[in-house]
Amino acid sequence: MTRSANGHEARAHRRPRGGPATLDRPATARIAVDLLGGDDAPAVVVDGALHACGADPDLHLLLVGPPEVAEEIINRLPHDGRSRLSVRAVPHGVRMSDAPASARRPDATVRAAVAAVAEGRADGMVSAGPSGATVTAAVLGLGRMPRVRRPSLAATVPTPSGPVVLLDVGATMDTDARSLARSAVLGAAFAQARHGIAEPRVGLLSIGSEAGKGDRARRAAAAALATQPLPRGARYIGLVEGHDVPLGGRADVVVTDGFTGNVLLKGVEGAFLRAGAGQYRPGPWQAPGGEAPRGGVLLGVPGPVVICHGAAAGPDLASGIALAADLHRSALVARLGALVDELTEVMP
Repeated sequence: MTRSANGHEARAHRRPRGGPATLDRPATARIAVDLLGGDDAPAVVVDGALHACGADPDLHLLLVGPPEVAEEIINRLPHDGRSRLSVRAVPHGVRMSDAPASARRPDATVRAAVAAVAEGRADGMVSAGPSGATVTAAVLGLGRMPRVRRPSLAATVPTPSGPVVLLDVGATMDTDARSLARSAVLGAAFAQARHGIAEPRVGLLSIGSEAGKGDRARRAAAAALATQPLPRGARYIGLVEGHDVPLGGRADVVVTDGFTGNVLLKGVEGAFLRAGAGQYRPGPWQAPGGEAPRGGVLLGVPGPVVICHGAAAGPDLASGIALAADLHRSALVARLGALVDELTEVMP
């Protein structure tokens, strides 16, 4: 650690040499977009797709949904930009009230968007539909990384001290100690591969930072994490509390179950918006406009999958599309998989 001019400790461990910024990044990114995902779809998805295309001239979109919705986007783009759009006609979306198993239908937009990634027609996909349905579609269509039982949905929270990776934020409502420990591995690898944090500190969310706090699953997970191998350089620091997420400073990765993480994330985001947040210094975890991307990254599947809030507005969808494009351009999934593969022989 070193000290900055204002007396705060500067984290010298944050940026390893050879991080994401040094990669030979492909210019073009082909992203499949679920046109019927979200509370206010398709209107907000149309708006988000138009914003995303306007901001990134190398972005190509595969519009998955009813042809008449896709035509609205195509017709609102300048003629010279329409070649960047293609359409996969799919009639049905998955509603927020539908069971996750609805994503098994081949004529569901979220399933078709995942299939486009699996077939190589798209480099990543975005949906603001139900998280459970998107996770189901992703696992069915893409499979899982080695030793991953349950994928985790990771969100990046901007804090005055830098990005904090919070997971799970909605992929799995119920959990156990083993799943929490595996989420810690995915979260630490994501912090290294996405945010360039060479030595991420991993904390387990509980009701207090003292040893022994929490319910049975948390106590068992704490014991497992004390011996769980983590990606090289990462370390488990013990229990953390809810305020450690928006304030940052204690942990770079905070692990919890999908129910608790989703509730916490929405509370933090609501407080940020109320206070006019998004004013933190720009960083590589943030969207081009300076605000944190309002989409979660599904970790543990072999393809870029971004899930936006069901209540997402157009700019949120645009941010999610930009995030998916950047995940492809930075080869995030391959680098994440390499970090996890190093541990598969020693993980229980």
